Amino acid sequence: GRAGAMERWTGRVALVTGASVGIGAAVARALVQHGMKVVGCARSVDKIEKLAAECQSAGYPGTLIPYKCDLSNEEEILSMFSAIRTLHQGVDVCINNAGLARPEPLLSGKTEGWRTMIDVNVMAVSICTREAYQSMKERNIDDGHIININSMNGHSVVPQSVVHFYSATKYAVTALTEGLRQELREARTHIRATCISPGLVETGFAFKLHDNDPERAAATYESIRCLKAEDMANAVIYVLSAPPHVQIGDIQMRPTEQIS
Repeated sequence: GRAGAMERWTGRVALVTGASVGIGAAVARALVQHGMKVVGCARSVDKIEKLAAECQSAGYPGTLIPYKCDLSNEEEILSMFSAIRTLHQGVDVCINNAGLARPEPLLSGKTEGWRTMIDVNVMAVSICTREAYQSMKERNIDDGHIININSMNGHSVVPQSVVHFYSATKYAVTALTEGLRQELREARTHIRATCISPGLVETGFAFKLHDNDPERAAATYESIRCLKAEDMANAVIYVLSAPPHVQIGDIQMRPTEQIS
């Protein structure tokens, strides 16, 4: 079953970006429950430290290692990978989860908001992917896994101007994940590449998007019964527990009640 299929990951190292809240925190917890060594990174690590303590007192077989990293800064990403190499040999599973939306339409948006989305949603994903692959390659790891947390906005453009640029960055993630799969195959490895594309997930995401309008943010999650961060964590476990000859390309998942 699923638990048995996760056994080969016991004691191995996973990096989860954006691990302090939402999907990242739920994924980090699930991997620790399955016995992995999880490096969880974010700009502020106090919430990850709290989660690490919870995992420990719950007696989960794995460990959560909090790491402070600003993903919009390449130097910080590189020094994180170098620290992981020194302390834990390297990364076997890379979960590119960190992502954000700023409410900047194409006709009137602030350049700075667009740039932030590019830096985190596209550049950081690409840098972490490259570094994780190099880490696997130098240790002859042939069964690693890179998972990008994408979005249904990476597959269709909705008529909501505040998410148009965000959607463009998620279309990039769709292309990057497939390009990665092709390059991994050309490199004759069995390292797998997957993305997971959710619709509405009940996290703090909308509150960041509508940071000047908390009522609108709350309404986003109140209109229908949304996906939970745990549903996403279950999807990650499903992807990782597929047999080595099975590569799941994309899981598209929406709340049953979601319209678009």
